[in-house]
Amino acid sequence: MKIDGRVVVVTGGAKGIGEAMCRRFVQEKARAVVIADIDVQKAGALAAEIGGMALKADVASEPDIMNIVAETERHFGPIDIFCSNAGILSADGPGGTAASCNNDTWQRSWEIHVMAHVYAARAVLPGMIKRGGGYLLNMVSAAGLLNQIGSAPYSTTKHAAIGFAESLAITHGDDGIKVSVVCPMAVRTGMLAGNEDGSASIDGILDPEDVAGSIVRGIDEEKFLILPHPTVLEYMQRKAADYDRWIKGMRRLRRQLHDPVKQ
Repeated sequence: MKIDGRVVVVTGGAKGIGEAMCRRFVQEKARAVVIADIDVQKAGALAAEIGGMALKADVASEPDIMNIVAETERHFGPIDIFCSNAGILSADGPGGTAASCNNDTWQRSWEIHVMAHVYAARAVLPGMIKRGGGYLLNMVSAAGLLNQIGSAPYSTTKHAAIGFAESLAITHGDDGIKVSVVCPMAVRTGMLAGNEDGSASIDGILDPEDVAGSIVRGIDEEKFLILPHPTVLEYMQRKAADYDRWIKGMRRLRRQLHDPVKQ
């Protein structure tokens, strides 16, 4: 699908990868770019700069997602591409066990990384199916295909996000609905701050603009799996070929990150 002439919504669009996507979509001549973000001031400033429309939204709220769709359609007509981009990263809690985060952290991760995608699909699918086409692009992470050392809630919910996107693609491909998941490793955004030397940065840190470029190419090719870091595919293949060996390798990497002197 070409971006040219399309109505596009980006959640979490006021900064980071979301902002880069909005700017790139304007460059690609989208007919309308709607920037939905919990920080409506930043969204408004970006909208004023690029000629988009800003909406305040907490993606964990289904009524907020429904409002995004209603307001976009009221101003611009049917949504062609809905980019469910917002995300959070939470480190494992005190004690550092895989279950150490509190319930609120787990719940918030679930709401933003999984249910936000469900709410978006629930809001736009009826219209897209009726029209015979549409595009759902979900920001996930390489952690959804591999793992994120030091953040069990992030890894777990990103895996779930992959599962839901697969269900969308399988169930609605024959309805003309295109689905993509974007799975980068480290990207130079606020989410990475303080973790530049962590596991995600081993294969290089991309700028948000690089990821936005990969997204445009992926949408153009209508690819399910968009990998801004190509090495992720190699790691996936290693994981699938020998799961036990892959887990041992990830344990070794964790030891290196936690106590490099001993390695």
